[in-house]
Amino acid sequence: MKLILNLFRIIVGVLFIFSGLIKANDPLGLSYKMDEFFEVLHLYWLVPYSLVFSILMNAFEIIAGVAVLVGYRMRIFSTLLLVLIIFFTFLTGFALFSGLIKECGCFGDCIKLEAKESFWKDVILTVMIVVIFIYNKQIKPLFSAKISVIILALATVFSFGIQWYTLKHLPIVDCLPFKVGNNIPDNMKIPAGAKPDVYKTVLIYKKDGKEQSFTEDNYPWQDSTWEYVDRKDELVQKGNAIPPIKDFALKDFDGGDFTQAILSEGTTVYLFLVKNVEDAGSGWENKIKSLEKLAAAKGFYIYGVTSSSKEAVEKFKQERGITFPFMQMDGTTIKTAGRANPTLMELNKGTITGKWHYNDIPTFSAN
Repeated sequence: MKLILNLFRIIVGVLFIFSGLIKANDPLGLSYKMDEFFEVLHLYWLVPYSLVFSILMNAFEIIAGVAVLVGYRMRIFSTLLLVLIIFFTFLTGFALFSGLIKECGCFGDCIKLEAKESFWKDVILTVMIVVIFIYNKQIKPLFSAKISVIILALATVFSFGIQWYTLKHLPIVDCLPFKVGNNIPDNMKIPAGAKPDVYKTVLIYKKDGKEQSFTEDNYPWQDSTWEYVDRKDELVQKGNAIPPIKDFALKDFDGGDFTQAILSEGTTVYLFLVKNVEDAGSGWENKIKSLEKLAAAKGFYIYGVTSSSKEAVEKFKQERGITFPFMQMDGTTIKTAGRANPTLMELNKGTITGKWHYNDIPTFSAN
């Protein structure tokens, strides 16, 4: 039993640390996934606090994982982990059986798990944690209490520190399809060998006041006693014919589509991503003005990209002292492309050659 207990302890500890680290690399990503759950569950009042919940959850996963590995205060941490994994299992079970959420975000965007995989992963973890909880008194600490406290303190500082860093800059490891080096047009294509969704047509007819479903092979087309009611397409097999980048469309405020023109432009193009101009950060203004002057001198282009209204954008441009044109794009796509509001993205023939948080925008000079 001791061998199994230690094995479970190592697996649980390592998995929680690993899960926490991956999500701590992009706490905003988890907060967006939390927003999805809150909206589906009609808990809209929790949406403003999703980032706080994300940071706390990521930190707790790392801290609890370290505590389990070193065997510190196992009664407390095994109880907390049991409560947390039951909560996780409920969420992944809801995602699986409701069909309303495709991915739970358990390992962030770096390791995407389908709802079914996430649910069974949590079921297995629940079994392990239950064993740890029952036999927690048999787990002896690896170090003295003083050393264990120091290790937990370092884990706490690290878990919050890394999230502070990624929020003030950008994720250390970019796992999204808009990472530097990716070509946007290529990622808008369906991957080679992908399988489309398979549907079957269901035809509904009525006779003697009763409705009955038929397929295209056996519907009563020659029997005039049946009355046609409706037709439905039912999903038989889920495919994977989804491009990594979708809904990337750059349109002006009159609806004109400039996506292909911008992505195929022969010179450098900068996209200044501002999801919501009313919530945009500050401190970038002088650098962007310098970039705007350089663009005029060198003949390259800079476009703002937002989901805000034309009126809000005009006010924003006047207040911040910028004049380049703005395009509209879906807000979800914008926050996927740039985790900061705003984010500057550099493109060369559709390939992302640079991306900066507004705190890290380089100084542009005509010299």
